[in-house]
Amino acid sequence: MLSRHKTRQVSVGRVKIGGDAPVALQTMTSGYTYDVDRCIAEIRKLAQAGADLVRVAVPEKRDTEALPHILAASPVPIVADVHFHFERALEAIAAGVHKIRLNPGNLQDRAKVNRVIAACKERGIPIRVGVNEGGIVERRDKERRAVEKATLAQDYTANLIRLMLEKLEDYLRIFDDNDFHDVVISAKSIDPRVVIDVYTAISQRFDYPLHLGVTHAGPPETGRIRSIAALGTLLANGIGDTIRISYAADPVHEVEDGKELLCALGLRRRSEPELIACPTCGRIEVDLFKLVTQVREKLATEIKLPMKVAVMGCVVNGPGECEGADVAIFAGKGKGIIYVQGEQKQTVAEERMLDALLSECRDLEARVQRGEARLHGSA
Repeated sequence: MLSRHKTRQVSVGRVKIGGDAPVALQTMTSGYTYDVDRCIAEIRKLAQAGADLVRVAVPEKRDTEALPHILAASPVPIVADVHFHFERALEAIAAGVHKIRLNPGNLQDRAKVNRVIAACKERGIPIRVGVNEGGIVERRDKERRAVEKATLAQDYTANLIRLMLEKLEDYLRIFDDNDFHDVVISAKSIDPRVVIDVYTAISQRFDYPLHLGVTHAGPPETGRIRSIAALGTLLANGIGDTIRISYAADPVHEVEDGKELLCALGLRRRSEPELIACPTCGRIEVDLFKLVTQVREKLATEIKLPMKVAVMGCVVNGPGECEGADVAIFAGKGKGIIYVQGEQKQTVAEERMLDALLSECRDLEARVQRGEARLHGSA
């Protein structure tokens, strides 16, 4: 088990973040919030995929006007994403949103920030403070902006981290002055190395819960690598209380990959089957990749329990991997040997491998549900 860095705990609706709470998984809708029916449908889809929280953008008044309808229908707590207009934050708070997200670079007027803090304090709503790379450089004060850009030009990575920490400390003083401590911190960058270093530094200075993420990560093909490199490292080191993997794609993929990351690190219990399989190898004597695809599709629709299923085709590692799975097949030339919880059950012809494997999965699932068997690794 991973030892996690101890942080304060905040409540986002029924979801706890920080302290001894599980790492929460969140994402963001891709459509317009004011399009109520579509927004609700997307939130439900994301919740079904495994999201614990969903963030919605509220750049316009018609977005905050839609919030009461969305909140009434949402199966998970909702976070309002506020940038330039503090009025949107006040409207979202009045609507009953569960959390507010603010970026210091976008809302700097202390009097306005104080009003948002006061409203959140009155209703017990936490605020996420984001000092992200894309909005960290000063925008309004031209002289200060020039200085900050010149500093970054000298040593971008080191000075970016320093600037993020300085602005975070400055912004948090406003919250301290208001005796408001229901704060979650994010400090995102496109560079996984910056993400690792800045969150590590923050975890050493503050005890606020941390929202992990890589900003502007890109499409899943590249964003997946950036995100897992940074978030996996931090989580493995016990840092992080909630995560969002961000893609330029359907946010369902963000949830799926975030859930898999948490499961892989033992930070979330699996709720669906786990499929393992051989990589590319010259020793394989069947069309293993076709079989893996077919098994994956069948497991997704037919098996509900989190059993470990192995599809192996290598004489070197195959037998051992099969013995460690709940249900497995060791596929060779023209035939396959099926294992159930370490024991050989049957040998079948190649054309029957898929059906026979799925039949054993269904049989084991039924026996587990009747209390006659237990899955490997179950408590």
